[in-house]
Amino acid sequence: MADHPYSSLPDHRFWRKAVTCLPPFAIDPIISTPFKISPQDKVATCGSCFAQEIAQRLRASGFHYYLAERPPQGMSAAEAERRNYSMYSCRYGNLYTTTGLLQLYDRAYGAFKPQLEYWTREQDGRVVDPFRPSIEPDGYATVGDMLADRERHFAAVRTMFETMDVLVFTLGLTECWRHKADGAVMQQAPGVAGGVWDANVFAFHNMSVAEVARDLLASVDRIRSVNAKARVILTVSPVGLIATYENRHVIESNSASKAILRAAADEAARARPNIAYFPSYDLVTVAPNAAQFYTDDARSINHFGVSHIMRIFFEHFAERAAEPAAAIRALKFDVAAEAASNAKVVCDEEAIETA
Repeated sequence: MADHPYSSLPDHRFWRKAVTCLPPFAIDPIISTPFKISPQDKVATCGSCFAQEIAQRLRASGFHYYLAERPPQGMSAAEAERRNYSMYSCRYGNLYTTTGLLQLYDRAYGAFKPQLEYWTREQDGRVVDPFRPSIEPDGYATVGDMLADRERHFAAVRTMFETMDVLVFTLGLTECWRHKADGAVMQQAPGVAGGVWDANVFAFHNMSVAEVARDLLASVDRIRSVNAKARVILTVSPVGLIATYENRHVIESNSASKAILRAAADEAARARPNIAYFPSYDLVTVAPNAAQFYTDDARSINHFGVSHIMRIFFEHFAERAAEPAAAIRALKFDVAAEAASNAKVVCDEEAIETA
């Protein structure tokens, strides 16, 4: 047979050899990684709610999960958890969009001061931060209290950006709500956890591939301007949309959103050094895995899926051969423990259904 461009390619380039002919547990799309993570590296997380799953497994596996914003001295562990001190490396809540990440940086460093300062909750009149409205479950008594807590938060964010070694960012959504006056992006739609929905004040926006990639690369460049050694791991959340504001079926919006995020992540990883793409979305949604990794709601990822994802993560990103084995042992949770762990994941997007 004559030679052709595909005749000498390795097995992982062919669907039949790399997918069809392998049992699901053996499917592993990672060929190489641009860097490794040592146990001493400060690993920070942010992004969509799926990033909390990664954070929990990092903590359980002996890695240095970086908590830059810690609870006040004397606060109990249960109260700190209730007030979201361990959800992410800082108390920014779910950063669903790359614009949200970029604006967090600019706000923390004083480069962007949104005109929208605070919201009040309709049910009790308590004050909430429009850019993290669910982070303080009891709200704040006064605007001054909220602003003081915000400044403490920004100081922790700056510390995190300047001293972390690795940032794991999970891209979650393309749909978002913006304040018309200056383009400030909300975590949650106005009226869901505070504020008042007003079409004259707020506007819906669905980001394109170019916009997602632009703000993602701008975020990386800003972070590296204060921390040149920072390495970045990008993932796309495999968790489906809970709702869409587009005038179309949620399945179509979900497919479009994930495709946009996946393409933007690919662009970013190609455009800058030391940006790795970790294929959590790809692992879950490939045909042999999808049926067994989603829960009954056909949206969330079950403990088998999360464990498989994180086993692949540790096998490829852990610096020494001994670490993946320890990490795998740490992932052998029983069903009850796993259910308790999943219950701790806070997904702001779900407030749409309960509001």
